Amino acid sequence: MRIFILVRHGESLLNVAGIVNADPARDPGLSERGEEQARDLGRQIAAVELDLVVTSRFPRAQETARLALAGRHVQSLVDAALDDVQIGELEGLTIDDYRAWKRDRSRSEPFPGGETLDAAAARFAGAFSARLTQPERAVLIVCHEIPVRYALNAALGSESLDAPLHDVRNATPYVFDEQGLAAAIEGMTRLASPPTG
Repeated sequence: MRIFILVRHGESLLNVAGIVNADPARDPGLSERGEEQARDLGRQIAAVELDLVVTSRFPRAQETARLALAGRHVQSLVDAALDDVQIGELEGLTIDDYRAWKRDRSRSEPFPGGETLDAAAARFAGAFSARLTQPERAVLIVCHEIPVRYALNAALGSESLDAPLHDVRNATPYVFDEQGLAAAIEGMTRLASPPTG
């Protein structure tokens, strides 16, 4: 049986500050609490023999993986397709600014200078699909809240990528088998490509 453990990174310094960030070069990494969350993640998955760890390009994701796997030799891969949603001109603004801009807008409207949520969902689905084509049997994927949320909701068969689960806890492992990840990919792909009228 193949397993895929999806994890949102540990609490970041930008989480603490309430700042949105989609540029890996502007990510200052984990808070002290986030570092401890990453170590706790390591304790939770210590009994799983991992073949591969995949992260986004963001320091907060890479630090989470490094701390969680301290002392273990696991092949690693960085996949830019797992990067957070490209928010363009909203970079560096507050989470409240981000939510205010997003309110009453559709998933198909791009962030100013960025991408649409539908495009991001399709990108995440592609990243997860790539994992299914590889031979590794146990894969840890450390990325961001939105791709994990979308995968969980799509795997449940929800008609919304944002529900029923919305808030994804930091450094918490969510385990998918091969069939579950395939269902997540199918659902994300379908919901990211709504029918046109």
